[in-house]
Formats: sequence, structure tokens, C-alpha cells
Amino acid sequence: MTETHTMPSVGDEVMEGKTRATVTDIRDGVVWLRSQSGGGPEWPAEDPRRLTLRRTRAEMIEAGDL
Repeated sequence: MTETHTMPSVGDEVMEGKTRATVTDIRDGVVWLRSQSGGGPEWPAEDPRRLTLRRTRAEMIEAGDL
């Protein structure tokens, strides 16, 4: 697991508080998320600098999870 507080990229798995989410888009500096537990609507991250990066998209591909 990668735990940093760097800006995530599209496709990365992150934690926002206790919610595990996927970064779906970055528009005008706003990071958009979707929950990994059942999908649902997207929402803007409250503070992208406070997101915890769990796994990058590349790490998930390498592990065979994508």
C-alpha cells in the first residue's frame, strides 16, 4: 500500500476520511471521486491534499486488479 499525501491521478485508489474511492477525473484542479463500494454518484474531494493514496492505477494494473 502506498501512503502519501501527494496529488493523485485519474484511476488511483484513495481514502477520503474513512471512504475508499477512485479518482475519476481532475477538472480545473478539482479532484472528483467515486466510492469503491458500489459506485454511485461522483463528488469533489473536500481537500485533495488530505487524500491518502492507497494504490496508483499502475500498481493495480501490475497486481492484475484492473
